[in-house]
Amino acid sequence: MTENTATVREARAHLAHHINQAEEGTPTVITRNGAPVAAVVPITDFEALEEAADVMLAREAEAVLADDEPTVSMAELLADLFSERGEGAA
Repeated sequence: MTENTATVREARAHLAHHINQAEEGTPTVITRNGAPVAAVVPITDFEALEEAADVMLAREAEAVLADDEPTVSMAELLADLFSERGEGAA
């Protein structure tokens, strides 16, 4: 897959062009001071990335649950977090 590169300034000035390129399947990497900081990608690529991240997180959660280690409920976790926050404010 070919990709374009543009500085933040160039991307701002030609955003419509980079969106059109993404629609055609060509991503644009946005750089600041020569380092990549963002990308304009086809929506299908973005959706695939989100789906892959969801699958990865689900597998990690399943692995944690399979360890038979003690777990806490969301209510217990939130109660602990808020009690710690209250202690630090005093």
